[in-house]
Amino acid sequence: MKRILIVKTTSMGDVIHALPAVQDILQHFPDAQIDWLVEESFADIPRLHPHVQKVFTIAMRRWRKQLLSCQTWREINAVKRAIATQAYDAIIDVQGLMKSAWVARWARGPRYGYDAHSIREPLASRLYQHKFAISYQQHAVTRIRTLVALSLGYAAPQDFPDYGLTSNQSKVIDLPEVLHLPELCWIALHATSRDSKLWPEAHWVALGQYYAAQGLAMFLPWASAEERARAERIASQVNQTQLSQAVVLPKLGLQQLAQVIPLAKFAVGVDTGLSHLAAALDTPVVALYTDTDPRLTGVAGGRKAAAINLGGKQKIPDVAAVLSAINHVTA
Repeated sequence: MKRILIVKTTSMGDVIHALPAVQDILQHFPDAQIDWLVEESFADIPRLHPHVQKVFTIAMRRWRKQLLSCQTWREINAVKRAIATQAYDAIIDVQGLMKSAWVARWARGPRYGYDAHSIREPLASRLYQHKFAISYQQHAVTRIRTLVALSLGYAAPQDFPDYGLTSNQSKVIDLPEVLHLPELCWIALHATSRDSKLWPEAHWVALGQYYAAQGLAMFLPWASAEERARAERIASQVNQTQLSQAVVLPKLGLQQLAQVIPLAKFAVGVDTGLSHLAAALDTPVVALYTDTDPRLTGVAGGRKAAAINLGGKQKIPDVAAVLSAINHVTA
C-alpha cells in the first residue's frame, strides 16, 4: 500500500484544483492511503472526497496574528505530532509556496515538489528532496496532475479531470420544495472576495427574469450580510415579474452547498471558489471573470459536465454571451 500526503493548503479554488490528482493516484494504486494537509478554512473540500482518509488542518492565517500565544504553539505542536505519527512513501507539495514546503517538513517521508523555475517562491524548492520542472503555460489542474504523476512514477494524464466528489443527498436541509425537483432550478453564485470581481446586479436580474419566464427558478446563496443584501435585491427585482422564480437560500455551510449545487440544472458564478466547486460536483458551469485572467486558473470542467470561462481583466461578459454559454454547457 502506498501512503501519500497531499499538501495543498489554500485557497478554495486551488484546493479543488488538486482533487483530480487523488483519482489519478487511485487509478494506478487502488489501495493507496491518501491524506491531506490543508488550511482549516478549506478542510471541508478534501473531506468531501470519499477516498481522502485523514485531513490534517493548519491555521497559518490565524497563527500569524497570535504568534506569542501559548495556545498557538500548543496547536502547532499538536498538528506536528499528528502528522508525524505515520511515515509516508511520498509527501507531495502541490502548493509550491514557502509556507506549504515548510509544513510539509513536519511529515516523515521523501518530499516532492516543483523546481525553482516552476513556482512563484523559488526558495521553496530547496525543501524538497525530489523536484520537477513543470511549465507554467498550462492550467493549474494539469500542472498538479503532472507533478503528482512524476512524483509517483506514472505517465502524466491527458484526459479530462475526475474530481471524485460525492455529496449525500439524503442530508439536504429543509429548503424550498422546488429545490428537490430535478432540473427546475439554477444556482447564481454572485458573491466573491472583491468588488472588482462582481458581475453587475442588473445582469443577474436580466438572467433571472429570462429563466423565470421558462419556469426555471433562480437560487441565490450567501455567506455575509452584504452578500445576503445583494441576493435579496436581485431576487426582489426578478420577482417583480410576478413569476416568483428567485429564491434567497438560507445561510448554508460548504458541506450543505455541496449537497444543493448538484440539484441545479446549471450554475453561473463569478470568480469564486464555489464556481470551482460546482464544476467538481459535475454541474455545468459558466464562470464570469471581470478582474482576473481565467486562462491558467479558471474553472476546469470535469469528465461529466462542461465549464466555460467568460471575460477577463476589465472585460465584463454581457447577458447575451452568458446565455449562449449556458446553452453550450447544458447541451
